Amino acid sequence: MIPIFISGPAVEPITLEEMKAYLRVDDDDGTQDELITGLVKAARLMVEAASRRILIEQHWRVVLDRFPAGGTILLPLSPLIAVDGIKVTDASGTASDVPASAFDTDTLSEPPRIAVADAPEPGKPRNGISIELRAGYGAAPEAVPATLKLAIRILVAHWFENRGDVVGEQILPPEALALVAPFQRARI
Repeated sequence: MIPIFISGPAVEPITLEEMKAYLRVDDDDGTQDELITGLVKAARLMVEAASRRILIEQHWRVVLDRFPAGGTILLPLSPLIAVDGIKVTDASGTASDVPASAFDTDTLSEPPRIAVADAPEPGKPRNGISIELRAGYGAAPEAVPATLKLAIRILVAHWFENRGDVVGEQILPPEALALVAPFQRARI
């Protein structure tokens, strides 16, 4: 099973203005804006990696070779907003949509899962099934849990204050790690 990033998010969980206020940066000329914006994105990605959760709505494609025995697919991306479609590719390379009535999406389970009742088997040996989905807590920053947003702020502040050469292993500061820990999900 291979998750492939398609697009998103449209916004970051923390706005530039919120982050500048947290950092107590009062530059009216915007000289720090590009740096802070980049740090917010990098911190979101690091918190997503540490928690194994998508924070704000993103579009992904998951490809797999075959439907699992029993027909239940455990998805590697959480939280799941929706499955937008499933395609199966035949031996000639033509992709066909699996009707929405042929699968049931469980967005509440951890990990999220799809139960596929009647779908054709792919005709190609590798990556013959493609699942388009949206994952994240929601499209708006307000949907992201406050503790995960605070972990981003702490990480950005840490990087902002400790710019320069990086030595040693890159891990979350203990304060941020403690905030992320309750959200960490097991690998599947």
